[in-house]
Amino acid sequence: MEYTDILIAPEKRITLSNCLPPPNSEETVAEIIQGINSVPPYIPSRFFYDGTGSALFEEITRLPEYYPTRTEKAILRENADLITGDLENADIVELGSGDCSKISILFDAIPAKRRETISYIPVDVCRAAIVKSAETLSRKYPEISIHGMLADFLKHLGDIPGENRKLICFFGSTIGNLDPVQTSRFLLNISKEIQEGDQFLLGLDMVKDISVLEDAYNDSQQITAAFNKNILNVVNRYAKTNFNPLLFDHFAFYNRAESRIEMHLKAMEEMYIASQYLPAPVHLEKGGTIHTENSRKFTSGDIREISELTGLKLKQVYSDNRRWFSLVHLVR
Repeated sequence: MEYTDILIAPEKRITLSNCLPPPNSEETVAEIIQGINSVPPYIPSRFFYDGTGSALFEEITRLPEYYPTRTEKAILRENADLITGDLENADIVELGSGDCSKISILFDAIPAKRRETISYIPVDVCRAAIVKSAETLSRKYPEISIHGMLADFLKHLGDIPGENRKLICFFGSTIGNLDPVQTSRFLLNISKEIQEGDQFLLGLDMVKDISVLEDAYNDSQQITAAFNKNILNVVNRYAKTNFNPLLFDHFAFYNRAESRIEMHLKAMEEMYIASQYLPAPVHLEKGGTIHTENSRKFTSGDIREISELTGLKLKQVYSDNRRWFSLVHLVR
């Protein structure tokens, strides 16, 4: 299903298209129940991002231990002129857009006259995040038209509007949250959507010292723990489960064999998870875990493989001095 709202922002009409099913739809509930009922159980990471989860993640990006966001922003600021070049009469698409702090760096590098020819298309599963960023951008760059998409980038790439050439941005190393099958499918879908003259800007968190990686997901203020546990509130709301987030510990570690950080929720006591949608209560032993997220880390070899899989030309790799994070610039 799809519908279009008109949001009112200062001096600007902003459109928002919804491609997602209702939160309590059979499709959404079935996805949650399948994960909880699996062995071992898991919850798809897209359910992190309700209004509370999105706000908590914004807090995470400002934590001293969480290097990816500030490192990626520094790379963007240093290379924004090169990335945007002579970009005009174009659609800038941001997948998993969240807040507008990164895309603003690119807009600042585009002269106001050329910004008049730009359309911005943020794509996210959180309506509140899209609305907040769209209203902020409308005040800061009133010349840019904004068409938000409440959508799942794994399913709705083909629904992205616009006939102009595109710069598709996928920041934050969010691609690292996908499993290998999802990653390949996503990159092949990107390849189908990118036409001659289009560009793809991909953020990748690189392999580095394990202590740096694990500290980033185990912050001293326990904001990441709150973010991880909040997914249970979302699941309770959608699937009518009886999770008590207070009975779980946040558990995150680096899996060297898979080159990824894994986030889990560990049960502090034995429990049974019930829901009207479950065929029977799910038994969780004390110390049992629910897998909530993977965050894969990448190498230069992975960058070459991404270029080869998509058939896109590797224009440039922008990195920080420590090579902790990379922005990969690909073109058709």
